[in-house]
Amino acid sequence: MVASGHIDTFARDNLPARAQWPEFKFDLPELRYPERLNCVTELLDRWVAAGQGDRPCLISPTEALTYAQLAERVNRIANVLTRDLGFVPGNRVLLRAPNSPMMVAAYFAVLKAGGVAVATMPLLRAKELSYPLAKAKIALALCDARLGDEMEKAKLQSPELKRIVLWGDGAADALETAMQQPGYDKFSACDTAAEDVCLIGFTSGTTGEPKGTMHFHRDILATCDSYGRYVLRAEPSDRFIGSPPLAFTFGLGGLVLFPLRIGASTVLLEKAAPDDLLGAIAKFGATICFTAPTAYRAMLGKLSEHDIKSLRKCVSAGETLPKPTFDAWHAATGIKIMDGIGATEMLHIFIGSPEDEIRAGATGKVVPGYEAKVIDDAGHEMPPGIPGRLAVRGPTGCRYLADNRQWVYVQSGWNVTGDTYMMDKDRYFWYQARSDDMIISSGYNIAGPEVETVLLTHPAVAECGVVGAPDEERGHIVKAYVVLRPGHAGDAAMTQALQDHVKATVAPYKYPRAIEYVVDLPKTQTGKLQRFELRRRATDSAGRKLAS
Repeated sequence: MVASGHIDTFARDNLPARAQWPEFKFDLPELRYPERLNCVTELLDRWVAAGQGDRPCLISPTEALTYAQLAERVNRIANVLTRDLGFVPGNRVLLRAPNSPMMVAAYFAVLKAGGVAVATMPLLRAKELSYPLAKAKIALALCDARLGDEMEKAKLQSPELKRIVLWGDGAADALETAMQQPGYDKFSACDTAAEDVCLIGFTSGTTGEPKGTMHFHRDILATCDSYGRYVLRAEPSDRFIGSPPLAFTFGLGGLVLFPLRIGASTVLLEKAAPDDLLGAIAKFGATICFTAPTAYRAMLGKLSEHDIKSLRKCVSAGETLPKPTFDAWHAATGIKIMDGIGATEMLHIFIGSPEDEIRAGATGKVVPGYEAKVIDDAGHEMPPGIPGRLAVRGPTGCRYLADNRQWVYVQSGWNVTGDTYMMDKDRYFWYQARSDDMIISSGYNIAGPEVETVLLTHPAVAECGVVGAPDEERGHIVKAYVVLRPGHAGDAAMTQALQDHVKATVAPYKYPRAIEYVVDLPKTQTGKLQRFELRRRATDSAGRKLAS
């Protein structure tokens, strides 16, 4: 093993044993990185060294930074870390802020100084923050002052956390005050190994206790040099924009890593609801958008209110992209949304096709640099047309922080994602469901997302979620939670209409035998539908019926 650049060896000490790692593939020449590597040098410093420091880099409603200005800010924060805060390479630093230039600068400063960034969602509460603090043994947090109260509460619950440094409040001990010290504008990147851990991304915890996914400096570049290079195919003149938080690896890649890898610019929005996003696309002339399927669907009805002619590429991930949403967006804008599946364990998208290879309704083909297959429960590869578990391997992969669930995700050298897929004869991958979202009713296997896609084609349906509800006779029945568009009533007639609509579109046994009308659906902070919460509601409702 190449010598680590870390003095604090916690991250390396808590990697899974090598025998538990997936098999990594570096078949493309772009993915063969040197043994010594600090990803910030490649993403930021090289542009300044090449005389392109004046290129626009980060843009927000309150400030804009060139590559040179961002590099100086990164250097100043890195100096504060190492000179003032007792930081040493390998230390973990918790980052807490909305999407902003300062958040990116703090993130890069930690990496450049040889640390391990642990970014967190802005809406997390103290109890939720205490978990990564304890799991990753984090002693230092850098935090936007507007989120400081909850951070302080978390400190009371977390003996590991010794110090919180705030920015944005103008206080004498604020981060930006310390950054102004003479000589802090220069900083030499830590001599890290390509296999030194540089970030720990915690999963959302939708399937249990959150898992810390550990990624190396080489992984940061690998996702840019595979998906970014061969599928996204952006240009230095592009301006990125989107809604996912930077704590979500979909957001980190789409809003920071991909643009900076090619010298492009990015717009960072603290508020990125559909209305905000459309307005910002128009205001800043954004050309590439990253957001969730629900956001594209919500924006459809408001496109006429905004001039988004600058937009040329749209990327969707986090949830499968329903074909009706793809079709409607294409009809309205002329843009084919690029669907993709990624995972926090894999860092970013590993299946997804460029625009000229998109097949509507399919997630796409495997990203160059990766391999994927569909397997049965015993790990045998399934023939085309037969659903099974998705397995993938490539230049990135799962390495959990001190977690026995490593054995569940990595099997025989492959990352087994927990998704049910079907691959067709042309090697396009078609999403069926999360493996735990398959509904077994009277012996039939029914994919909840398939029923959702059908319901979304009905003009009365704004949003929906489909899960299995316990049933004495059938084991489970298909139950739909539906948000109706204005002007439609959730009455018996509507229920019959929706059931008939599903029966007329797919096999009749897949129709929802129960429909509940709701004002909204439970979602994660990244806009992903929380089907586990709908399953809980369905189970509770069934239990109450039995009790009565």
